[in-house]
Amino acid sequence: MANVTDLQTKYSKLAQEYSKLRAQNQVLKKAVVDEQTSTASLKDQLKQRDQSLRKQEQEMDSLSFRNQQLAKRVELLQEELAACEVRNKKGKGKGDSPSQHGLQTQSVFNEDLQKKIEENERLHIQFYEADEQHRKKEAELKTRLEQLERDAEEHQAVIDGLTTKYTETIERMQGDKARLEVKTQTLEREAKECRLRTEECQQQLRRCQSELNKQVKQSSSVIQEKVPFNDTKFSDYNSLNVPSHNRRHQLKARDVTSQALSFIQDLVAALLNFHTYTEQRVHIYPLDSSIEPISPLNQKFSQYLHENAAYVRPLEDSFLQLYQSITEDTVTVLETVVTLRHFAETFSSYTHFLQKILPYQLKSLEEECEAPLCTDALTAKNRDLQSDMKKVTTVFEKLQNYISLLALPSVRPDAVPQSSTSAVFTQLAASLHSLHDTVKEMSKHYNQKASIEQELPTVTQKLSTTTECLLGSLGSLTSVTGKIATFFSNNLDFFTSPGYSPRGCTVSLNPLQAESMLANKKKAAAYIHAIKTARPQSVPYREALSNRRILTSSTESREGLTQQVQQSLEKIARLEQEKEHWLLEAQLGKVRLEKENQRIADLEAQLAAALGGSPSSQTAADSRLTQTHEEAETPQKAAGKEKTLCTSLVGMLCTTPTNEHVGDEDTREQLIKSHYMARVGELTTQLQISDSKAVHFHSECRALAKRLTIAEKARETLSEEVKLANENITRLQDELTTTKRSYEDQLSMMSDHLCSMNETLSKQREEIDTLKLGSKANAKKNKSR
Repeated sequence: MANVTDLQTKYSKLAQEYSKLRAQNQVLKKAVVDEQTSTASLKDQLKQRDQSLRKQEQEMDSLSFRNQQLAKRVELLQEELAACEVRNKKGKGKGDSPSQHGLQTQSVFNEDLQKKIEENERLHIQFYEADEQHRKKEAELKTRLEQLERDAEEHQAVIDGLTTKYTETIERMQGDKARLEVKTQTLEREAKECRLRTEECQQQLRRCQSELNKQVKQSSSVIQEKVPFNDTKFSDYNSLNVPSHNRRHQLKARDVTSQALSFIQDLVAALLNFHTYTEQRVHIYPLDSSIEPISPLNQKFSQYLHENAAYVRPLEDSFLQLYQSITEDTVTVLETVVTLRHFAETFSSYTHFLQKILPYQLKSLEEECEAPLCTDALTAKNRDLQSDMKKVTTVFEKLQNYISLLALPSVRPDAVPQSSTSAVFTQLAASLHSLHDTVKEMSKHYNQKASIEQELPTVTQKLSTTTECLLGSLGSLTSVTGKIATFFSNNLDFFTSPGYSPRGCTVSLNPLQAESMLANKKKAAAYIHAIKTARPQSVPYREALSNRRILTSSTESREGLTQQVQQSLEKIARLEQEKEHWLLEAQLGKVRLEKENQRIADLEAQLAAALGGSPSSQTAADSRLTQTHEEAETPQKAAGKEKTLCTSLVGMLCTTPTNEHVGDEDTREQLIKSHYMARVGELTTQLQISDSKAVHFHSECRALAKRLTIAEKARETLSEEVKLANENITRLQDELTTTKRSYEDQLSMMSDHLCSMNETLSKQREEIDTLKLGSKANAKKNKSR
């Protein structure tokens, strides 16, 4: 469940980011469209300015040509004036009439010339002003064009960033898809292996069942032949034993509850998705919250829908507690299932939540009908959905009433008669079927509404995606309600079956009696378990037979073994006596050694006194004495050297036969001493070797014990991991199917969106290129002029 919630949160985050990017993309689209319109208007203005400039240039050309003509005419007039003045000077004397005529013509020419000069000045001024206006407007248009080019570059950078982001997300999703495909392949292989294992286990189970059936037949035949009585016939003593059909009832109840728990989990997931996607749709249609604020009614409605998890999640948790309270050692009837009351309360809170959001849902649909582009067909479908919402809320209220009635006996046992519970279960099954029909009808109307909305021109990709998700949640809700209704109808006989009853009795037990009966059963089982643990564990039958054969085969050698044991015991006692004897002998030898050392010292003194005359003999005696002193100082040396010393001394002092006798005793004692000293040395070396081996073996045993404990812990952890892995296989398969479907939908939507974005980008690039070419051409024309 934790992985499913993580995937749902990741999917919701991804959907939110996608919605934000879609909103930003729409804003950018609008900005690009506005810029395109502004550039088009500027193009038109630029064309008009060019046309006006051309007109003014033509006017300037015509004016300059006219000015040249006037200048030539003025020169001609001035020449004529000069000629007239010359004529006037020459013909002053002839008369005044021609002079007056010349003055009049000159005044006329002067006036005409003055007018032409004024007109020329005025035209020069107009030309200068028009030229200045043209330059100013050309500068403004250039600055505006540069600004538009900068804006276009910024928009292009934003679009490039969005495209890179979309490509990264697509690559990441493709990588996730590849990993999921590999994971699906591995899971499929594991599933195939599990199927093969299950088939093998089923075959083994069939073989075991056949063998057990044979053994049961053999044992039943042996019991019928050998057992003198059967205490199960006495109902007075056996009426409180739990019969087998009651145990089957408990197992069936647990199985049915586990199936219902899986259906409730699917129902909770479908309801969460339905409310969540409804909330997203409210934020998108009829007004998009990312562009303009939605109505206060829809804001309140989305706020209530955002709280749907607080009402839907407890349904799963309370039913999980109900499933956990049903075990093999409990009595599962309406009077004893206390956790059903908690489930009824959570279901009642969810029903109140539906009643709370129903008016806002109806008003939201009416607001959609009031939209300017809402057609009559769409309005009719909204009316149908309003009636469907009312029917769904009514059906949930009925289900709440029936579930509350079923949970009432756990609080008051006599509140609902046992004869009425079957009618309540029947009505509950009918309500579940009506819920399935209503949800199916609502899903059909939503599909028709979505198909009509797709034909509207204002439908965005975000709205279509949300609508598809909403339709998917409605489809899953329809399938789940259908499964629940079918499941409840199939198990209606089990729900309406009577309660617990003892063997040989047709009347069902009271729940309190059944509880006390199971308590007594638990006490008896604990007592038998205590007896079994107090006694030593019994030996298996085959092992006992093998032990018996071994014992019977070894009875013949029992007497020989007892005789060998007695002989070994006697030998051990004799060796102990000899040990004590030789210890005493060693002590005596030690005393004798001390005496012999003293005697040797006396003999050395006597020998020194007897041989004091000759120096050669004295030196020999001194050498022998030093040798005897060295050997006396090291008693651990070999006894052979002491024997040679004693024989030499005896040979030198061979005076009386008593000395020979003393020499024989000395040699014997020295031999015994040397033998036991060598034996003691060997025993000490063996003792040291055995001590070192014992220490080594002890350390090895401790290390092996530690390794054994570590291996046992590792085995336990591995077994737990194997169990968790087996449990995760099924969960991962479900998650895999859901994630695969969601990723495929997302990839398809993202690919469509990227195609549309690429088309828009190509169009914008073409328009920008055309604008750049047009601006460059205008700049070249202006430069050439």
